[in-house]
Amino acid sequence: MQYHLNGFRTGDPAIANGIARDTAPRGKVDVLIVGCGPAGLTLAAQLSAFPEIVTMITDRKTGPLEVGQADGIACRSVEMFEAFGFAEKVLKESYWVNEVAFWRPGSDDTPLVRADRIQDVEDDLSEMPHVILNQARVHDFYLEMMRNSSRRLEPAYGRELVDLKTTDDPDYPILATFRDSGDAGRTEIIRARYVVGCDGARSTVRRSMGYELKGEAARQLWGVMDVLAVTDFPDIRLKAAIQSAKDGSILIIPREGGYMVRLYIELDALHGDERASDRNVTSDMLIEKAGKILAPYSLDVKEVAWWSAYEIGQRVCDGFDDVPEDARGARMPRIFIAGDACHTHSPKAGQGMNVSMADTFNLGWKLAAVLRGQSTPALLDTYSEERRAKAKELIDFDKDMARLFSAKPKNATEAAQFQSYFKRHGRYTAGVETKYAPSLLTGSGAYQTLATGFRTGMRFHSAPVIRLGDAKPMHLGHTLKADGRWRLIAFAAQGDTGQPDMDIAELCRFLTAGPIARFTPATADVDSVFDLRAVFQASHRDMVVEALPALLLPRKGKYGLVDYEKAFCPDLRNGNDIFDLRGIDRQQGALLVVRPDQYVAQVLPLKAYDEIMAYFDGFMIPA
Repeated sequence: MQYHLNGFRTGDPAIANGIARDTAPRGKVDVLIVGCGPAGLTLAAQLSAFPEIVTMITDRKTGPLEVGQADGIACRSVEMFEAFGFAEKVLKESYWVNEVAFWRPGSDDTPLVRADRIQDVEDDLSEMPHVILNQARVHDFYLEMMRNSSRRLEPAYGRELVDLKTTDDPDYPILATFRDSGDAGRTEIIRARYVVGCDGARSTVRRSMGYELKGEAARQLWGVMDVLAVTDFPDIRLKAAIQSAKDGSILIIPREGGYMVRLYIELDALHGDERASDRNVTSDMLIEKAGKILAPYSLDVKEVAWWSAYEIGQRVCDGFDDVPEDARGARMPRIFIAGDACHTHSPKAGQGMNVSMADTFNLGWKLAAVLRGQSTPALLDTYSEERRAKAKELIDFDKDMARLFSAKPKNATEAAQFQSYFKRHGRYTAGVETKYAPSLLTGSGAYQTLATGFRTGMRFHSAPVIRLGDAKPMHLGHTLKADGRWRLIAFAAQGDTGQPDMDIAELCRFLTAGPIARFTPATADVDSVFDLRAVFQASHRDMVVEALPALLLPRKGKYGLVDYEKAFCPDLRNGNDIFDLRGIDRQQGALLVVRPDQYVAQVLPLKAYDEIMAYFDGFMIPA
């Protein structure tokens, strides 16, 4: 963590200095976010990093969430939390899913048998684990980050959106009308440049756009409950998938804190027009059903902390913004939807909260870039294009997962199908398999052989390094913060230690005179738009720090202080050389262009100067 750049300061460095002044007239905002769920808070936290952007986030509830329904946090989401600065807090409080047990029908004497017990996340899939934590705590961490920002951003609770209209106002074209939850007769009107609906499956924002969630329900009823219980089931503190011969299935998810456990309990199928509410499910009914599935093991529930019954449904919206496909390019999107407002699915794959947060992590930096005058509005078209494709993939995956988990196995071969599917799709459930197709933002992968472990269109896969300036062992991916900056990560060719006549030094000269000069404001720090990091092949003890090119020792802030955190070397302990781990071409090196949301946009040769300029000229605005 870097601070003191513009002078010595005491106190908590996570609290931004000063309070940003509103740049919009009263009642007008740059971005209006409707809904304080995971998607809305991810977006608000990201936008709060920019003091010049006026953001408002509202919720019809009267206060923050206390007990959340979502709890599974994928490896990729924890990587994202590192970018926001609170991954350590999540890892400290959460339950870590280390192994998964599979139970299936046995014989009359042993109705349930443990079929297998496997590692949950494969080695080197991510430096972060798969964890379980109450959604409300994730909200708390986002809210704390927002309060600590220069905007001191707080949600406006108790405001229900009742109407949303587009006007011909060129600056603030969206007109939102809210009703005060505590005073039904009191309304408030907010004008906004952009609106993002993160207001759930019954989204008012989506309805205002004329969109519907489309898809089918599986007609399968499930119950879910968080319980404190005493049981002789041996795997109660492991994630466990249990398929009984005739009584249905249970998914056990141990909760944080060491004692509580979540049970997803299969109930009977729904018939005709029957809805979940028609069954009059009670917590006692869920406990009884869970006991039957777990038999011959006992289950003595002492306390039910929370429970619900739901019907599995997989639905997705036709579009994620307010521009029809036949009008794409003719006008810019102004209204967006994210999370459950545009896709719903079953909770057992643990993807709901994770995919919702990924939606707005994708959207947030794009809105910031357009509002700050860095990028053209065409950048905003890529949100619906990229995220709707991911939502459709999720729906297809969820259908298969739900079907296999609810199957009544007739023999061991059928029972093993779910386990096999789980193993094959472990990378997907970890959140690391998202791959964006070639587009305005994503290259073709023509030079992929230069860095086979950093796939074009996929998230930056971190690896251990040694920071040259202070010899700190760390993960390279942890330098990719949620601050809206592009990262250019240069991997040096063999023998290149930054000498004036080698590729890294020449790249620094090109970047300084090219993209940086073209797109960085003259009064801003040299790395405020493009943050160059270099990884050399030599041991950190064989490098000469003072011989690095000036761009790798940039002078910043009002005092022109030197930033010594731009250069890295391999961590050669225990075979952790990043060049080997990520398939970097040692003879040629490679340059990665990494988006502000940590996805690899381009893999290029170090001398691909024309390609670099053409890429950024495609959507960025000269300073």
